[in-house]
Amino acid sequence: MPELPEVETTRIGIAPYILGETVARITIRNRNLRWPVSRRLQRELPGQQIRKVDRRGKYLLFHAERGCMILHLGMSGHLRVLQSKTAATAHDHVDIEFASGATLRFNDPRRFGSIHWTMKDPAQHALLKHLGPEPLGEDLQGDYLFQQSRKRRQAVKSFIMDSRIVVGVGNIYASESLFAAGIHPQRGAGRISLARYTALVDEIRNVLKLALARGGTTLRDFVDGDGRPGYFRNELKVYDRTGLPCLKCGQPIKQLRIAQRSSFYCSCCQR
Repeated sequence: MPELPEVETTRIGIAPYILGETVARITIRNRNLRWPVSRRLQRELPGQQIRKVDRRGKYLLFHAERGCMILHLGMSGHLRVLQSKTAATAHDHVDIEFASGATLRFNDPRRFGSIHWTMKDPAQHALLKHLGPEPLGEDLQGDYLFQQSRKRRQAVKSFIMDSRIVVGVGNIYASESLFAAGIHPQRGAGRISLARYTALVDEIRNVLKLALARGGTTLRDFVDGDGRPGYFRNELKVYDRTGLPCLKCGQPIKQLRIAQRSSFYCSCCQR
């Protein structure tokens, strides 16, 4: 599944091609994504300019003159900017065509992605209004995580992956951040000190910034807005390295399941 760095990389990649452009038409080949694509999108977005392309968590926000399109890539979705005459292929479900001749095309083999339209403040949309702070923003601090975690027994990995606590820390980056901070992924969230949460916030930021610099992580299906894969996979320290030696101490990396997700860690370096 594309995580925050992949979504942000996509935003950066497509924005220069569509900012200020006027939507000419919208073609929907398959409306049945995770939720049906709103028919209002086809009625209300054409004729409007795209004024801003933003991101909230793993959602992309396309701000028009009147209204906002909210898009989630799902598990396997990606966006490409193509010429309007480019023939559609399998799983090309939605085209946003511009007067310039460019097309923003959404491809999603598994159809877990979604596209929504709102005329209201997108921050108040049901999918966005309960999201926690951005991990790269100033609102995420060690004392915030410390206070939110008190009396919580859940594993710290599940805690930092909860989008109501903090957005965008997916499975890969949670594993990598906890390793960098030396925190065992199964440790109870309420049993971690303020100092260790402060260190964890720093490592979350470091890991996400490095992933952004590398263009994200390619594991299965992700490509950015230009069709290029991310290269953060080459930087992974624990994720998907079961049995390989820890790059710090040499002990084998272990794997377990936490909340139905594969988790990777070093039993020597993480406590």
